[in-house]
Amino acid sequence: MKFSNVAYTLSSIGLILSLAFVIPLAFSLYERDGLHFIFASQILAMLIGGLLLRYFITRPTELTIREGFLTVTLSWIVLSLLGSIPFMISGFIPNFTDAFFETASGFTTTGASILTNIEALPQSLLLWRDLTQWLGGMGVIALAVAIFPYLGVGGFQLFRAEVPGPIKDKISPRISETARLLWMVYLVFTVAETLLLMLGGLSLFEALCTAFGTMATGGFHPRHTSIAAYPSPYVQYIVTVFMFLAGVNFALHYWAIKGKPKHYLKNPEFRFFLGIILVALMSIMIFRLLHGKILSEELFRSSLFQTVSIVTTTGFVTENYETWPFFTQLILIFLMLIGGCTSSTGGAMKNVRVMIFFKYVGSEVKKIFQPHGVFPIKMGERPVPENVISNVMGFVLLYILIFAVSILAMTSFGIDLETSVGSVAATLGNVGPGIGTVGPAENYAHIPAVGKWLLSFLMVVGRLEIYTVLVIFTRHFWD
Repeated sequence: MKFSNVAYTLSSIGLILSLAFVIPLAFSLYERDGLHFIFASQILAMLIGGLLLRYFITRPTELTIREGFLTVTLSWIVLSLLGSIPFMISGFIPNFTDAFFETASGFTTTGASILTNIEALPQSLLLWRDLTQWLGGMGVIALAVAIFPYLGVGGFQLFRAEVPGPIKDKISPRISETARLLWMVYLVFTVAETLLLMLGGLSLFEALCTAFGTMATGGFHPRHTSIAAYPSPYVQYIVTVFMFLAGVNFALHYWAIKGKPKHYLKNPEFRFFLGIILVALMSIMIFRLLHGKILSEELFRSSLFQTVSIVTTTGFVTENYETWPFFTQLILIFLMLIGGCTSSTGGAMKNVRVMIFFKYVGSEVKKIFQPHGVFPIKMGERPVPENVISNVMGFVLLYILIFAVSILAMTSFGIDLETSVGSVAATLGNVGPGIGTVGPAENYAHIPAVGKWLLSFLMVVGRLEIYTVLVIFTRHFWD
């Protein structure tokens, strides 16, 4: 392994991040909030540092698999460190642990916050906070691959390590072209949602921040009450639609834009994802009706919004779902574990893995009654390769193990069981709000420092889907 290759690639990603700071800088100058010097200094320092690294280090012609995985894991840590600097220097989040937690939550599209008074932050800083999740949504690594095609094989290794899911969709023979096309779809949807929200009465700032959080399935919002700040059914339905789109495989969106919308219904994961949402929605509505709610459009809208928000791991809220019947909260926890589709910006286990897992269990049950039978596992008409099945089963077991061990660790820090379960499910699944004292009406400010570092680690592990991070802790990785 050549660490110089890793350092050079990280410098490229750092240069991309420095350009991203231009947006809050411009907004700071427009608002005259006094933070322009901080953003300008950060841009200058990162440009100088990145260019110096590139001057003294030879440009790599390719990256090995090990270098790709290490680069991706380190990039999310480095991005979180660099992105936390404006929060600390400005004094609005002076504590390093809190600043790192908030920034890591953004880049990993988790949306878990330690802020108790969000509106107290200047709008340029809030815009940066929301921009971190938008960059993290489609992946800074995928952006790097799109912009730096000279990486060649290295580009493939980065894309392979960063793009979520056991099955990656290549809509173009060239990885760099695939990354560019996916980013174009991502950008088009972001602009479309921003314009539609502005038609609903939101300012450019609030519409843009909301679109950033929606398309990234991140959940950060400039209002403390999240989408509940906008009681307009129009706004809530628009956000619901785009959360759903963000939770769907972006390759399907590409083909739909190309005039082939039939790819949606032909895709078994999309059908399963839609089915999960409909079943969860009906179950939540029924239990809310049984506990005294009246059948109305508002009941349907709030139930639909929270179902889509949680299953896509966005984490936006329109009301405090902890006041709902207990069984509906269990449904939401279950949705936190499932997450969005492969190659979406959603987190958690992904629908395709859940599908393969249940198909595998069904196949094993059939073998009990027909020991000599052959029951291949298929996705649609295509059989799933054995290596993919073993990968999925290993992932599910690791996910459950990490989930259980992390809950035990959180309780050992003096945190009650309900909050421990909620915080671990919300950060490992990149959801944001959980249950207990980290529910939709609360935040993570009261979690002890050691707990915040554990949850930050879970955010990165969840965003990069376990294997990418854990593989670097194995002896074979360094052999």
